[in-house]
Amino acid sequence: MENNHKITVRASRDSDVDAMLSIYRHHIRRGVEDHVDESGTPEPDDLRDRRKNLRNTRLPHLVAVCNGDVVGYAYVVMFRKRPAYRYTVKHSIYIHHQYVGQGVGGKLLQELIDTCAAAGFRQMIGYIDSDNASSLALHDRFGFARVGHLPGVAYRYGHWADSVMTQRSLAAGSTEPPPPAPLSRR
Repeated sequence: MENNHKITVRASRDSDVDAMLSIYRHHIRRGVEDHVDESGTPEPDDLRDRRKNLRNTRLPHLVAVCNGDVVGYAYVVMFRKRPAYRYTVKHSIYIHHQYVGQGVGGKLLQELIDTCAAAGFRQMIGYIDSDNASSLALHDRFGFARVGHLPGVAYRYGHWADSVMTQRSLAAGSTEPPPPAPLSRR
């Protein structure tokens, strides 16, 4: 794939599922990812169900498209299920290996930030493999603070790997109380 055209971000569709799974599986097999093997890889129906659940709770599930091809995807889930955490989301971003370093992650991350802030969320959390220098640099550029280091939490490719926890405030962050009206997910 060549990046000759503009990269656009849009809501994912069921027709994007195969491309998203291909990107994800590449990261599991060759990339920096926190899985031991492919036995936990979601099947197409699993990803379709995840998309449906996120859509029902109005949480973003996005794709980046270039020349008609899905070159990355991103989504958020609730950070914790308990009501006290309802203003915090955890995000995930996956980029096609041939598009790493070409601005895809930044476009997806900016859209996640904007969408979540507009929905009333106040904090965004990420867990990044400590060996994934490009993702750590991306999060640094977008104002995420490195708030935790989790040593030896994943075992893959014959060694233990660390994760870095990142956090960014959205909208008013923790400087003001939340609005009295419930978020759209309730």
